[in-house]
Amino acid sequence: MVGGRRFRPGGGFGRQLDEYETTADAPPSTVSPEPPTGGLVDSAVYVRGHRFASPSGLAETFRCLQEQDGAMAWIGLYRPDIEQITSLAREFRLHDLAVEDAINAHQRPKLERYGHTLFVVLRAASYDDVREEVEFSELHLFIGPGFVITVRHGEVPDLAAVRRRMETDAPMLARGPEAILYAILDQVVDGYAPVVAGLENDIDEIETQVFGGDPNASRRIYGLSREVIQFQRAARPLLTVLNALADGASSAGTDEELRRYLRDVTDHLIQVVERVDGFRHLLQNILTVNATLVSQQQNEEMRSLTAASYAQNEELKKVSSWAAILFAPTLIGTVYGMNFVHMPELNWRFGYLFALLLMLLVCGTLYMIFKRRGWL
Repeated sequence: MVGGRRFRPGGGFGRQLDEYETTADAPPSTVSPEPPTGGLVDSAVYVRGHRFASPSGLAETFRCLQEQDGAMAWIGLYRPDIEQITSLAREFRLHDLAVEDAINAHQRPKLERYGHTLFVVLRAASYDDVREEVEFSELHLFIGPGFVITVRHGEVPDLAAVRRRMETDAPMLARGPEAILYAILDQVVDGYAPVVAGLENDIDEIETQVFGGDPNASRRIYGLSREVIQFQRAARPLLTVLNALADGASSAGTDEELRRYLRDVTDHLIQVVERVDGFRHLLQNILTVNATLVSQQQNEEMRSLTAASYAQNEELKKVSSWAAILFAPTLIGTVYGMNFVHMPELNWRFGYLFALLLMLLVCGTLYMIFKRRGWL
């Protein structure tokens, strides 16, 4: 148990995707909490795996590193300014392209070799339980003979925890900059586990929404699909980085124990990538099912509207038929009610009876016609 985390047998720092063990008896750390503002977070010089000095600035770090043989500097920066990056580039002879990437950020995960210096870009992720969203941040590392420089452009990963863990394992830290690189990689990959769990929970909730007929399900599926795609862009390229590191470690004769740790991190990342790929396919299927259910619901609504429209038309036919039937005697009565002097049948003895019979005849005829057509 080192730094509040259980190591695998043999001193490795890999762990399973869903294991999170903490202990209360972890030794206190000398690492100060990271400030919210940009600049130098922590700078330390290590000799044979032990913290030899804790310089307060970059110039003091450079001087201490030059004065002590076999020393290794670990400089942690959080959103540094151009002056700090320029000072580090000048001291450790960092390549201009790598320095430009570290300043601008917004890079994809990658590994670049510039002589004896490695430049690594990582995309860390965290899950916000309150907003149910995945947040991403960027981490740049410069790894060279006797130095490690970390440049964070976000709140994760917690490099202070990595430093505490490494400082409590002097033999591991004594392995040099590569051990720090692998520890940071392990921290980033382990940080993917809560994100995977959060996304899985969101997908379960979306399935409930879809089959519950929630009209907002489509919007949430789309938003979650975007998060999964962004997560894929963060995790999948990291496999290429780890494979490149493994190839370089093999050709450079890197310590076999560190190579085991690297393979362990790669195994965990493969699990993450496979599960995230499954999430993306599952979301596509859920979106298809949701579209089908929405289409069925719309068809049901259309059938209901059609039935209502048909019933309304039938009622309208009846009303129109009776209106036409009642209009006929009204028309006849109106004609005979004009009271002109010179009107045919006005003085006829049977005129009144004729008008009534005419009304009944017209109404009966119209009734039979409408009845035969099914309007009544």
